[in-house]
Amino acid sequence: MYTGETARPAKRITRQRTAINDLFDDEETFLTAQQVHDELRERGVKVGLATVYRNLQAMGEDGELDVIRAEDGEMTFRRCSTSHHHHLVCRQCGKVVEIGQDDTIQQWAADVAARHGFSDTGHELELFGLCSQCST
Repeated sequence: MYTGETARPAKRITRQRTAINDLFDDEETFLTAQQVHDELRERGVKVGLATVYRNLQAMGEDGELDVIRAEDGEMTFRRCSTSHHHHLVCRQCGKVVEIGQDDTIQQWAADVAARHGFSDTGHELELFGLCSQCST
């Protein structure tokens, strides 16, 4: 019986994906795809920018990397913490602070979804502002 869902192919562990994974083992900050590409090339890894984008997107979808879409639309990536969480993001310097799971936010999201007839929902939350250093 067809359910409308397509099976996702098994993820291939390529040398490029391994190199990206190794890079994030050494990195604590969020990086753009261009920064990842530049760092890999500096490490001697031959990889195209499109391949970096594709792998970062897949790693984000697989829960291996946190993905934040900045206000300008650019996506940044960082090794994912193991629990559900949200982020505070400084608009000026890009500093990111993880904030834990807040039951108020979880309940609000469930209530909004239910009011609109949605089920089996999930959410991502980034709050943008100025950090204390950029506010002065």
